[in-house]
Amino acid sequence: MSAIEITVAPHPLLLARGFITNFPTALAHLPAPPWLLKLLSLEAAAPLRSDDQVRAEIRDLLRHAGYKPTGRGKPAAEYLIKAASEGSLSSINVAVDVCNAVSLHSGLPISVIDLERARGPFRIAVGEPGQSYVFNAAGQSIELQGLLCLSDADGPCANAVKDAQRTKTHDGTTRTLSIVWGTKGLGERTAQAYAWYRDLLDRVGAATQEVL
Repeated sequence: MSAIEITVAPHPLLLARGFITNFPTALAHLPAPPWLLKLLSLEAAAPLRSDDQVRAEIRDLLRHAGYKPTGRGKPAAEYLIKAASEGSLSSINVAVDVCNAVSLHSGLPISVIDLERARGPFRIAVGEPGQSYVFNAAGQSIELQGLLCLSDADGPCANAVKDAQRTKTHDGTTRTLSIVWGTKGLGERTAQAYAWYRDLLDRVGAATQEVL
């Protein structure tokens, strides 16, 4: 499994962790096991639990460069918590389900992209004025100015709020890149979430390799 390189622009709060995953088969042929589906509930037994401190730390991370992490622009983990509390957090595919389970319980936003739909080099930095990307099949877009983003050779493709449609996983996905958007103030939690994330992927038969 070949590694990739990700450069990270200096940031006083960010503690990003990343790894690549090789799945044993295309996601369409890798059904989510029952134990994984159970983790999409707030009532599930998990090694981490989100709280108000985590929420505040992540919002501080995102607002550092001027982004406003509120309303429709709130961190992805907050969307998951709301969906789970309403009983509407459902399975998408194994790659996304594992990502969502870890994000839901840790409170840390996580991005996962299809590496075959992205091109290196990769970089994490704050979005520039005028940058945006489409984040869903309906063509809705998110403005990226002031928001920490992962970019590939074609521009920004993921962040702690919404990932880009162009690099999202799909039925044929076999290789992904995951970024855990942690903070230095949540160093231990970031390390625990990162380790748990890789452990869950190992349980579904995938192989992971650290890149960040």
